[in-house]
Amino acid sequence: MKQFLWLLQWTLKAAIFLMMFFFALNNQEDVQVRFFWGLQWRSPLVLVLLGFFAAGVAVGVLGMVPRWWRQRRLAQKALAAATTPATPVPPSAPPHGASSTDMPYGP
Repeated sequence: MKQFLWLLQWTLKAAIFLMMFFFALNNQEDVQVRFFWGLQWRSPLVLVLLGFFAAGVAVGVLGMVPRWWRQRRLAQKALAAATTPATPVPPSAPPHGASSTDMPYGP
């Protein structure tokens, strides 16, 4: 069963790779990306798509960095709190003026 899942996983990876490869082969026409002030960039469509995909991933990762830092800081605080020895709690004393035999429940 484990070998079948491994084979299925690699088959899916190969299928995805081949789909992306044939997509790149079908989109080799030059496109023109126009920027501000008359600047333009001519490149194959697949490179333009890859560049904008990479830029989107980079923006997403940069947007997550503050949250990652905050979570890491909280995890370090929790780990530090878990590793420090707890302060011993003194045994509860009977209320003022009562002895331990006057207590309705055990010590």
